[in-house]
Amino acid sequence: MSANPSNGIGLSRRRFLQILAGTAGALVIGVRFAEAGEPSLPQEWLGNDFHDLGAYVRIDSDGNVLIGARDPDTGTGVATALPMIVADELDADWNRVSVVPLGLGVETGDNGRSRWTYGHQRGGTGDSVPAAWADLRHAGALARWLLTQAAARRLGIAADRLHCEAGTVIAPDGRRVTYGSLVDDASKIDLPQQPPAPKSPDRYTLIGKPVGDADAHTIVTGQAKYAIDHNEAEALVAVLLHCPWPDGTLASVDPAPALAVKGVARVMQLKPDPSQSRGFTVIAPAVAVLAENTWAALEGRDKLKVVWKPGAGAAESSAALEQQAAALLDDKSTAAPTTRVRDEGDVEKAAKHAASRLDATYYQPWLAHACAEPMNCLARIDKDKASLVVPTQAPQQAWAVVQRLTGLAPDQIEIRVPRVGGGYGRRLDHDYVAEAVLLAKAVNKPVRLLWTRSEDFTNDYYRPASVHRISATLDRKRNVVAWNQRIASASALAGRGVPVNRQWSSEVSADQLPAGLVPNFRSDWYAQESSLPRGPHRAMPHLANAFAAESFIDEIAHQLREDPLQTRLRLLGEPRNITLKNGGMLDTGRLRNVLQLVADRIGWKSWLRSVNGLGIACWYMDGAYVAHAIETSLQNDKLGIERVVCAVDVGRVINPLGLEGQVAGATLDALSTALNLAITVKDGQVQQHDWKSYPLASMALLPNSVETIVVPDDGRPPTGASFLAMPTVAPALANSVFRVSAVRVRRLPLLKEFQRLL
Repeated sequence: MSANPSNGIGLSRRRFLQILAGTAGALVIGVRFAEAGEPSLPQEWLGNDFHDLGAYVRIDSDGNVLIGARDPDTGTGVATALPMIVADELDADWNRVSVVPLGLGVETGDNGRSRWTYGHQRGGTGDSVPAAWADLRHAGALARWLLTQAAARRLGIAADRLHCEAGTVIAPDGRRVTYGSLVDDASKIDLPQQPPAPKSPDRYTLIGKPVGDADAHTIVTGQAKYAIDHNEAEALVAVLLHCPWPDGTLASVDPAPALAVKGVARVMQLKPDPSQSRGFTVIAPAVAVLAENTWAALEGRDKLKVVWKPGAGAAESSAALEQQAAALLDDKSTAAPTTRVRDEGDVEKAAKHAASRLDATYYQPWLAHACAEPMNCLARIDKDKASLVVPTQAPQQAWAVVQRLTGLAPDQIEIRVPRVGGGYGRRLDHDYVAEAVLLAKAVNKPVRLLWTRSEDFTNDYYRPASVHRISATLDRKRNVVAWNQRIASASALAGRGVPVNRQWSSEVSADQLPAGLVPNFRSDWYAQESSLPRGPHRAMPHLANAFAAESFIDEIAHQLREDPLQTRLRLLGEPRNITLKNGGMLDTGRLRNVLQLVADRIGWKSWLRSVNGLGIACWYMDGAYVAHAIETSLQNDKLGIERVVCAVDVGRVINPLGLEGQVAGATLDALSTALNLAITVKDGQVQQHDWKSYPLASMALLPNSVETIVVPDDGRPPTGASFLAMPTVAPALANSVFRVSAVRVRRLPLLKEFQRLL
């Protein structure tokens, strides 16, 4: 997923170093704040018997341990993985560890500015574990050091002669002291001048071991509370009726019929703030009905008499946008690209001496996020404090919205983030938070904002559709010597304060494969205009681009009458490291390895003779490597997915069980997306408004299981994996369908196109 740079509220390098510098204010190396006061967990979580060993660790006198998970868990497993890092360094007994979600860590720093006391707090963006790896190891190591120092004083023995194991400090002579008995003394010890060194990997006892989700029991027993489950006794329920045209306006509203409904308290108008970028203000003009209960609010909304005035995008349609994109990329078009993303070698010169050339065009639809938990927010705005319960992927960005609308000091804003019912990038934007805060301020009461499913579908920040035109030049030795790709789309970064010359970055990667593998390589992006709100989406921009590139490589193999696996291996070449434009490194050996692993597991040797179809695809993303192999069947024109194998190489694995869950979940999500999902627009209005019109794939259509191969780590730092398995699913599926049916699908969603072409 491409994070929106205009929305990023990060810690500056200078601020980061200042916080690291002193023992009193150490955020990363230490976890206590002697000067400014340390942020505390809500008291109801802690009771009275816990002692602090920092912002992430609490231990009681019985040895029970609370570890805070700083990043929101949207189903990615970070509420387990991040505490595991702390617990391993702490040498805690995992059976006695309880995990609690940390709300936003913010305090008022110099000149009244915000200071983020937990550092990185963002979930579902694929960077939680990499960002936490160093931070949380230091936090756990410091807590262990404090306990060891306390034990050394009690036992009268040098601290470096002690070691820790499962919540106990052990002396060379066998004497044992439990953490619970030490924690009171440990919490009073001064922090060291230098951070204690984390463990060496050979001493890990928890990292790399399979651990179940920390919230699994509460989820399967129905006890887990999501933000949508929270309420306050005095809260009014607010439901919305948004303008069907995102750029439209409210012409008139008669609130009388709604106010006549028993329990309805107020009818209010909301409209976007034109001075704010997308995601920081109301998404579209709306009328809100506030009532004593949900049913009254919904009935009142249904009785509203509203007239909307369409905006400039009223004539817009997804079909027309696609035609416009295809015309931009036509070989006869003279339109110049908005941005030449990458240009190496001489594509035109290579084409003049080509032995053969292949061209293809691929089409990607608009997509919604379709989170299980619709947008909602519980907001209480008092004179000197704001308290919110928000299902957000980025608490710091939610805080920025609240602070702008209330003017409160940083530490006067409390944001609690329970487990989130899906994010996929939608909750990186906080229009629904702005709506809740504006309403709560106006009525001077807590407001529980609830979006309906229909509102959630028709008022999303959509992943934009795209059209991909790729040309490849092959020499007489069957090598791909030139690759020219052109992409047209409406940037997800438009309207977010991002310069036009950088808006391509949500649509395509400069290091997108096969960049770096072909001597003559060009990548162009053509910008389109659209009134539809767009924003970050799961695995953007890789999801759309991998489908086009990996499908096209399969077409090259077919033209060469070659095994598609061998075509890919030949393109990758010998194992080597290739320096990327973003400063990273592509290890072709690791990519070859995941390819070969899925090929061997699926039985690729029989790809040409198999009655069923076998398809394969691979991808590289932010230091991680993934490949899929898929087997499909065709009986009476009915497509079946028989087997799916996925191999991932993510470096250090924190929780293998969690990683396998992420791989399987992302694979199934990608299959459902590729098979069925598309948002369409007609007369400027989104046509999908429920699960029937935006149908997730049924269990009968999906495979019984996803076979997962995790490459053993070799000491490399961990990389993100929450959406790593998304990009290669659609091309592997389409390539498999071609083998079983001779139908080449270049347009998604696949099932509709497949039936059209049969």
